[in-house]
Amino acid sequence: MRHVLAACIIAALAAGLVAVTANEFYLRILFSACVYLLCALGMNVLLGYAGQKSLGQAGLFGAGAYSVALLTTSLDMNPWLALVLAVAISAVFGVLIAAPSLRVRGPALAMVTLAFGIVVEKVVTEASDVFGGAMGIYAIKPLTIGGVPLSMAQWVWLGIALCLGIHLLLRNLLTGRFGRAFLSLQADEIAAGAVGVPVLRFKVLAFVIAAATCGLAGALVAQQNQYINSDFITFNLSIFILLVVLFGGSGSLVGPLLGAVTLTLLSAVLARWSWIERFANGALLLFALYAMPKGLAGVLSGVFGKIAGPKAAAEIRPPADVPLPTRPAIVVDGPLLQADDVCKSYGGVRPAHNIGARLMPGDIHALIGPNGAGKSTLINMLSGVVRADAGRIAFLGADLKHATMHAICHRGIARTFQNLRLFRELSVLDNVLLGQHARMSNGFLSSLFGLPRARREEARARQRAGAILDFLGLSHLAEAPAGSLAYGLQRRVELARALATEPRLLLLDEPAAGLNPQETAELGDLLLRVRAQGITILLVEHHMDLVMRISDHVIVLDYGEKISEGTPALVQSDPRVMAAYLGTDVEEMAPASSHAVAGLA
Repeated sequence: MRHVLAACIIAALAAGLVAVTANEFYLRILFSACVYLLCALGMNVLLGYAGQKSLGQAGLFGAGAYSVALLTTSLDMNPWLALVLAVAISAVFGVLIAAPSLRVRGPALAMVTLAFGIVVEKVVTEASDVFGGAMGIYAIKPLTIGGVPLSMAQWVWLGIALCLGIHLLLRNLLTGRFGRAFLSLQADEIAAGAVGVPVLRFKVLAFVIAAATCGLAGALVAQQNQYINSDFITFNLSIFILLVVLFGGSGSLVGPLLGAVTLTLLSAVLARWSWIERFANGALLLFALYAMPKGLAGVLSGVFGKIAGPKAAAEIRPPADVPLPTRPAIVVDGPLLQADDVCKSYGGVRPAHNIGARLMPGDIHALIGPNGAGKSTLINMLSGVVRADAGRIAFLGADLKHATMHAICHRGIARTFQNLRLFRELSVLDNVLLGQHARMSNGFLSSLFGLPRARREEARARQRAGAILDFLGLSHLAEAPAGSLAYGLQRRVELARALATEPRLLLLDEPAAGLNPQETAELGDLLLRVRAQGITILLVEHHMDLVMRISDHVIVLDYGEKISEGTPALVQSDPRVMAAYLGTDVEEMAPASSHAVAGLA
């Protein structure tokens, strides 16, 4: 509530400033600040949260401006209705510009979006029959009240109201389920998909939000000026919007406001010297990127933020004797997951060839084999990270071969990774809350408007995340950045995040890698407790002492093929297994060496 109150106070002060300002020049500066803030609010979602780099905002600005121009001049539409439709049209363009983001990212994505902005500028310049060419479109209908066009002061008040409303709506969205999902895209798309975030859908959503706010800003400018031409949508506008977000502080709720106000004032001061203005903008962009990566919001947070208390000791505390939040139990007649003749090849390399597995409910299954045997490849196919070339994978009778990662997670399969894939900049609690993403049912509109359902789902997710942290002995580290913890603790946080998805099957890819003997023993006890909660486990591991102590069933791979399976004792005495580990022919294996496998790491 304090944030909402502060935002309302700032808006009221700005509205009061308009009331006592009769100077048209100052009012236009305030209106420009509102326009740039609208653009920056959406761009902050796209860049600061979702991490998608775009240089095509000028094109989206132009989509809104020319849409409202054509609707009011060619179709004689009501200007208020035209404004709404212009925003919707811009959102559609956001979907179109989002399409390349599904295939490319980083600098390549920035170049694609830059091309979109340039194409829009060239189209409106050259297509004079439709867009007026370089002369533009005149006589655009302005917004009216009672048939009277808005005065300049009323335009600024409208801009302030829109900025306040959109800021509060996006705050609702970004401080909960959707905000965490956007941040996970920026951190690690594979990990995001593994915890149930539909990556492609959220990328498109981020582009649509940025497009809608830019289109709204463009439509307001066109209606206020009653004129628009290609000079309004140059590449410089895209750079300026990007600068507003970066200089203010991308990923911060207050960053767009700080950037829009500061840079609009600077632009007004330097307006008479255009070359100096462009030089200053370029210098500020470099400064923001290298010297002030968190922008003004980050600087002010460091100066005026509360003095942090002493950090919690970074140790693993004894886990609490509490139950894990799990899905309702089901009766499974047969295997929980069955893989038949699964194959995967990369060129001439075949890490998986006709592998079969039957995972029975309630058991701990171990998947072992020498390095390069295909263990991680099989885990990746079961979790949807890669798709099998052939074969069948069925979970609770449903075919998973072509299912996406987030859909597999939603059905009840969670995983950890051989190389840690934590969201390092997020807190331990937020990492675990991301695991709850697929278990939360509040949609976009309920989150955007902060409806009771969204608040209830958030409270429920936090309660369940707290129970999981208690179960793993991590409650005292809930607010610590996940990447700041010791390696063993990070391993446990990743396990907590996987358990937060409330899986029926838990896939663990070398969870004991990098742990000392004491931590490995504690991990074994912890996995037995997880199994006692009704969760089936498939464990890829090189620590044979851990495997033999906790496993009910062991599958052995070598060169992408299954060479043995059964109980730990049976596998341990299999000559083929000993040959794979010791590199000795089966005929040469001495019977006394049947115990050697147990000591291998």
